[in-house]
Amino acid sequence: MKKFIYNKILSFVIKYNKGDTMVQAIIHIEEHQDRVLNIVKGKFGLKNKSDAVNFIIGKFEEEMLEPELRPDYRSKLANIVKGKHLSREEMKKEVG
Repeated sequence: MKKFIYNKILSFVIKYNKGDTMVQAIIHIEEHQDRVLNIVKGKFGLKNKSDAVNFIIGKFEEEMLEPELRPDYRSKLANIVKGKHLSREEMKKEVG
């Protein structure tokens, strides 16, 4: 008996942080991945699969991407650069 493996087509909208730009995408996923999306959707009380995909992408960004690639890191880095800095001599005077 042949096993019939098929791709599910999932259409979803990715919401960006700015809120004014949206991209619509059609992705092909297998039945197993579709079931996982349904589980994530149910477990976290999400409205649709689009929200489940966005949730998974957000978790991946938080846990897997290097800090320098995260958008929030750039704003933190800009604040650090703008801050007050001491030279080595000034630091020795302050500490020592």
